[in-house]
Amino acid sequence: MDQTLSFLQPDVVAQLATMELRARLVVEGFMTGLHKSPYHGFSVEFTEHRPYMPGDEIKHVDWKAYGKTNRYYIKQFEEETNLKSTIVLDASASMAFSSGGRMSKLRYAAYTAAALSYLMVEQRDAVGLTLFDEAIRLSLPPRATRSHLKQVWKELELAVPGKITRTAAALNSVAESLKRRGLVIILSDLFDDPKSVTTAFKHFRHKGNELVVMHVLDPLERSFAFEADAVFRDLETREEMVTQPWHIRSSYKQAMQEFIDTYQRECREHAIDYVLLDTSTTFDKSLMEYLHLRSRLH
Repeated sequence: MDQTLSFLQPDVVAQLATMELRARLVVEGFMTGLHKSPYHGFSVEFTEHRPYMPGDEIKHVDWKAYGKTNRYYIKQFEEETNLKSTIVLDASASMAFSSGGRMSKLRYAAYTAAALSYLMVEQRDAVGLTLFDEAIRLSLPPRATRSHLKQVWKELELAVPGKITRTAAALNSVAESLKRRGLVIILSDLFDDPKSVTTAFKHFRHKGNELVVMHVLDPLERSFAFEADAVFRDLETREEMVTQPWHIRSSYKQAMQEFIDTYQRECREHAIDYVLLDTSTTFDKSLMEYLHLRSRLH
């Protein structure tokens, strides 16, 4: 495997030291696989003044403002963005689950979010970040600056599993809090009542947002491939159940498939993009989904 392409593999990315390095190398690997850059040019627009500080470049002084005020002011510029995006990350206790030495669902979702945010800013799109468990824990509004991107990465690095899952209620709060229409990407295991959660999805659509749901699971949650007697502990309630997994594997897998099918069907019916991921899925799948949607919006 090409060394650059290897950075699309979750187990390789997990060994990297920082969130910035993970994001950069994932996107570099993705772009290598894509064979051509989708990056576009950008323009800037004047936004505001600030007082001149030692070290500022003279060329940015607004001489008209100086003529009126006899004070030196610097023109501040903000990158003109094509799209405002918000990444909504589930940081509830259930996202702590991992199996077989893999990273947890939360780590996988955070690395995905880091790479997406980097690709967005490279595209001159603004990116915001929201973390939730039973309620909103963090909300960074969309911006397209490098300093903001570093703040997003910092928060993703610090994200830890929190309280119980109240996905539907939290997502409704997020939808209500968004001030402007844009693209919303949800990364979650969606462990809540599908009917309530899909109603929250429709809340985003009703407010004019494009929505991508990235359904993050652990491979063992889908296969239930336990071989020996096991004790199952709820990560949120701490309740325990002892069982022989092979007795219930068939009914469990059927219930899990129905759970996934419900979300796929509801998303399709309401023009919502749905992507099924697990923590062994290479990161290019989520990045390609973003670029496909972005191309449709332009």
